[in-house]
Amino acid sequence: MEFIYQPYIDPEFESLIERIYPPRVCIDNDACEDCTLVKVDSANKHGILLEMVQVLTDLDLVISKSYISSDGGWFMDVFHVTDQLGNKLTDESLLLYIQQALCPSRREKISREIQTHVGREVIPRDVSTEHTALEMAGIDRPGLMSEMSAVLLELGCNVTSAVAWTHNTRAACIIYVEDGFKGGPITDPIRLAHVEDLLENVVEAHDGKRERRSVRLTGPTPSQTHTERRLHQLMHADGDYERCCGCDGVGGEHKMGCDGTHVTIESCKEKGYSVVYVRSRDRPKLLFDTVCALTDLQYVVFHAVVASKGSMADQEYFIRQKDGCTLDTESERHRLTQCLIAAIERRVSHGMRLEICTQNRMGLLSDITRVLRENGLSISRVELETRVDTAVGSFYVKDVSGHDVNPNIVEAVKREIGGSVLAVRKSPKWAPQASSSRTSQNTKGGIEDRPKFSLGSLLWSQLERLSGNFGHII
Repeated sequence: MEFIYQPYIDPEFESLIERIYPPRVCIDNDACEDCTLVKVDSANKHGILLEMVQVLTDLDLVISKSYISSDGGWFMDVFHVTDQLGNKLTDESLLLYIQQALCPSRREKISREIQTHVGREVIPRDVSTEHTALEMAGIDRPGLMSEMSAVLLELGCNVTSAVAWTHNTRAACIIYVEDGFKGGPITDPIRLAHVEDLLENVVEAHDGKRERRSVRLTGPTPSQTHTERRLHQLMHADGDYERCCGCDGVGGEHKMGCDGTHVTIESCKEKGYSVVYVRSRDRPKLLFDTVCALTDLQYVVFHAVVASKGSMADQEYFIRQKDGCTLDTESERHRLTQCLIAAIERRVSHGMRLEICTQNRMGLLSDITRVLRENGLSISRVELETRVDTAVGSFYVKDVSGHDVNPNIVEAVKREIGGSVLAVRKSPKWAPQASSSRTSQNTKGGIEDRPKFSLGSLLWSQLERLSGNFGHII
């Protein structure tokens, strides 16, 4: 037997730098008239940018601009944030929550009183550490969610929350369930395997036998991956990005997505970076989706500038691979452009949004999805959660041909589901538009009127102006 010896590294050592130099968080409501500045100064580590963005997006805050620098082992970031209505953040409990949540060592010390007042848990509300998690990824088809939820009901599984996305003919969902008879997570391995097998049969009924399983059930764990990040991982592993393609440009890899998302990758040899430009329609959680893709693909963001103007958003990232290399091959650049386009466009919802608010009960998801299926509606996205005894969520639907929903069908759905069902068309601010910009690439393969964020001008001027003003530090 061959023995391999490796040096022992004390787990406490990894957090040593953070304990010596804990993150400094400052929230400034005076520097800008129309937004609140959240400034973070911290020792750098892989994934820290995603952690910061995740805290803000889980609070449903809108990040309109961000300036990021993390060279030399130190991380500095400035976020321009507002609430969903475009207002500054003035709630003192919310501000204190943000300051503590952005510092990992202080997250568990956030008082229950602050969490209750803010209306959030430290763990995002769509992440459950007390229920069994069901993960599915496979080919999308009408009625899939209805069939899966019917099987769960038949097997005595009560759905507590569910999130589902569809993109490029693929579908992925994460459903949190509990024992419908005695409550609590389902921990019996025999029962879990039985549920898995039956759900696998449902997915494979039209998908065919696959090399890897499409369905997985896991018990509650204290360090569960963020639900929306996990959805990105599931869809990426299922290859939804492979159909994201566009026209190659000259002078760098240039791709254009179906919803007008532009990605250009260039080389900055004098600084040793690969420079990624992304231009897309602005929407909530855009920064989270982009940074999530870069982090999970093992890229390190050293500098970045993100800004939105009107309905469009521009992002520029100076990156290297985790091993320090840049993107030197055509295949690397091609894969990254595809993955970024997919990450941005997965959350773009097509169809009419139906908002649901009704008394929670076992089998509710099965009943709702059955009514939608029987009325000829196809689900493109789901967000459903339970708040005490009330189920709240939204379903994006279209007819099975992909066309707009007939208003008469919506009225029939309302009558059958009961409770409060509100049909809402997406806000024009975030809605996809018929894009003329999809033909706006110039002869050099770039994006017409694309703002070029100079590393020596905009980024550094903003960081220098703001970094010296870290008052009110916890």
